[in-house]
Parts: sequence; C-alpha cells; structure tokens
Amino acid sequence: MNEYAIALRKKNDELLKGALEANFPDFLRFVYPDADQVVDFSKGIQFMDKELFAIIPNRERKRDGRRADLLAKLHLKNGTEKWVLLNVEIEGGNDVDFEKRVYEYNYRIRDKYKVSVATIAVFTGGKSQRKPRIYRDELLGTVLSFSYLTYHIFDHDQEVLLKMDNPFALIALACQKSILEGKIPEKQLGEERLIIAKALLSHNYDHDRIISFLIFIKNFIYINNEDINCKFDQLISELTGGEINMGILEIVRMQDRRDAKLEGKLEGQHEAALKIARELKKEGLTVDFIAKTTKLSHKEITSL
Repeated sequence: MNEYAIALRKKNDELLKGALEANFPDFLRFVYPDADQVVDFSKGIQFMDKELFAIIPNRERKRDGRRADLLAKLHLKNGTEKWVLLNVEIEGGNDVDFEKRVYEYNYRIRDKYKVSVATIAVFTGGKSQRKPRIYRDELLGTVLSFSYLTYHIFDHDQEVLLKMDNPFALIALACQKSILEGKIPEKQLGEERLIIAKALLSHNYDHDRIISFLIFIKNFIYINNEDINCKFDQLISELTGGEINMGILEIVRMQDRRDAKLEGKLEGQHEAALKIARELKKEGLTVDFIAKTTKLSHKEITSL
C-alpha cells in the first residue's frame, strides 16, 4: 500500500472518530434505549483522550491497527459519574486479540483511576468480520469472564437504519457504503451517498449539525469524480433551497485531503484554516462550530 493510501485510510479513521465524538449522546441513545432516563445529558460529556493515551503502552501505539477508541465521562441522573470506553474496530480489522485488548483497557482504567467503566465495541467491517463479545480465561479452577456490549454496522440493514431518527444510524449506514469504495462504479457509489444525505436532510436537525454531517459524508465516502461531486453539491443546494453552499464544504474537503502534504507546515495550515473560517462566517455559522471545524480560537474567529 502506497503512502497516499495509508494517509487516506488514517484520515478516514480520524473522520469516523470525529463523527462518533460529535454524535456521542445519540450513539449512547442508540445502544442504550433508556439512556435519557439514566444519563444527565444536560451536564455534557467530557472526552478523556489523555487518560486513554496514558493507559496504552508505547508498543501498542506503534501498531498499524485501525481503531478509533474514545473514552468519555458521563454524569448520571443519580448524581454519580461514570466512564464509558468505546472501542471501534475499523473496517478490515480482524484483531485476533481484540477481546483481550478490550478487557485490558477496561481493567487498566479501573486500576489507574479507580472508576467503573462501561465498555462498548463497534465493528465497522464486512458481514464476515470477527465480532467477539466475551473475553474468557480459565486456569486451575480460576475463571475470568468479561463480556461487553457490541454493535456491528450490519446489525441493521439500510431500510431499518433510514427509518431511525438517530444520527448514529446514518453513521452506521455511511460505514456500510464506505466498504463499497472500489467495488462498485463511482456513479453508483455517488447515488448511495446521496441516499444518506437525503435522509439527513429529512430530519429536523440543527443547521450546524447538518453542515458537520455533510462534511463527514463527503469526506468519508470519497469519490474522485468532479461530475458526481457537482451533482451532489447541486442536489444539496436544491434540497435546502440554496441555504447550504456546498462550495464551502468543498473547501473543507480539499483541506482535509491536503493534510498529509501540509504535515509540519503549521503556517500554511493556519492560513488555510483562516480562509475556511472566513467563508464559514459568511455562511452565518456559529463561532463554536467554526472553532471546532478549523481548530482556531474563538478570538481569532471573531476578529476576522
């Protein structure tokens, strides 16, 4: 695999992680039907990347495994704080030690931070992907059994996912479609991508969320065909009465695809981020959304 392909895979993995983080409350509602009765979402969710990084040894960080793990702190309605560890096994992954690794991450967090941890595993590969649910070890009468919640993107078919009023359902569907890259004609893949976009726009989500999700879809289900992408842009404009300018999303997409080339060129990255921020401000998007998209400070954005 060439360097560009590796960089592209890594970028897609980061996009998926970002989408999961941005829609984490709805992901929890998806896997836990009673989430709103248990979790106090009004207090927000704190993502703990540093804590997760601290419990992974250096030798594990160097592996070429495709994962998008998240560690989040939740506030429950009973007044307690709980941690949720989300382990995502990316498409193509069939780690024979996956369940052992999930167990190790769980007990390391428990041991280091003295907290209870709920573990969820999401599998984003094909239907034949290995999907372990239990880690078990037995020796001389001592039995260790660790089970955790799992979800595979093909646990629901397209028809069911499209009927759900939950953004994570569309993330799962996007993962299904991304597997088709290189396996079906680009025109057909473009039509599959449009199905997700239309479903997104059929829901009454806020403007920033729609913009963010369209960026994710257009990047994650990547089609290197100008005509197909122009058709996508035009249809989004028509469906939103011209309210969403897909040219802005194209600027973001181009920036995402250039990241490998811009690595180490911080000044160039900053100038590109400022350019995107100016365009997003013209579209009337919130400072919070622009800051999250461009990684610029609120002060820099308001001064533009």
